[in-house]
Amino acid sequence: MELEYPDDLRYLDSHEYVRLDGEIATIGLSAFAIDQLGDIVHLELPDVGDALEKEESFGSIESVKAVEDLYPPVAGTVIERNEELLNDPENIGDDPYGEGWLVKVRIDASEDLEGLLSASEYRAQLEGDEDEH
Repeated sequence: MELEYPDDLRYLDSHEYVRLDGEIATIGLSAFAIDQLGDIVHLELPDVGDALEKEESFGSIESVKAVEDLYPPVAGTVIERNEELLNDPENIGDDPYGEGWLVKVRIDASEDLEGLLSASEYRAQLEGDEDEH
């Protein structure tokens, strides 16, 4: 299966993505990360109103294989979280870049996007990782 990495997103090397719409950032997890984790059994997300700090864990995703921390690509305040995914975390892989988003954040500073990976940079990094295995 060919995994997708939409060009309108920016990525962290820890596999989170961000889609910016004005000052609202939608944060989710890349198809690659979901594929690597396997069957998702639990998801922990911050509450609406919580402040997220860049590079500080804001939650976790648990599969039958592992528990991974989630990191925000941008700092900001949570304005919405995906309640449907909290109830049915196994559905995250159905549409990771659409209905599978995790949280929506009002960003503090657009400069946070600097230093994030483009889709092509992220894809190149993943292909490099695969070469090492």
